[in-house]
Amino acid sequence: MGEDGVQLKSYEIVNLQLRWLDPASCHDLELPAYHSELASGMDVAAAVTDALPLVQGEIKMIPTGFAVAVKPGYELQVRPRSGLAIKHGITVVNTPGTIDADYRGEVKIGLINLGQDVYTINRGDRIAQLVLAPVCRASIEVTDKLDRTERQAGGFGHTGV
Repeated sequence: MGEDGVQLKSYEIVNLQLRWLDPASCHDLELPAYHSELASGMDVAAAVTDALPLVQGEIKMIPTGFAVAVKPGYELQVRPRSGLAIKHGITVVNTPGTIDADYRGEVKIGLINLGQDVYTINRGDRIAQLVLAPVCRASIEVTDKLDRTERQAGGFGHTGV
């Protein structure tokens, strides 16, 4: 129950297998974890060995030290942490990044510094969040005509500012 006595939403629990790539060197790193009761993303820590400066405009791949096995029908989305993005301009360069169900390599986080200052990434810093999401696959049907809509081809900004 929440503070106001309202039943909190219960989530489907989906197993996510994680393998430390070098368990002896990752003993000080936290597993990806939800940091509030209703958080949709798990914070993920940097597995850098030394402090890593990220200068303005620079992109670097940050290791996490682990690989995962995502259940078929799901993906892990890599998203920025809002505090890093707003306070420091540090964001995921290909947001959202996708970790497919058949990928078994190291999870790495592509970060870019859009801020004004050098930002230093230290071992164990929470650098991104992982969101487990269901995946639908499209079946492409080629046609000569599409259904009409009120919008039609109205593009960027067509509804105003």
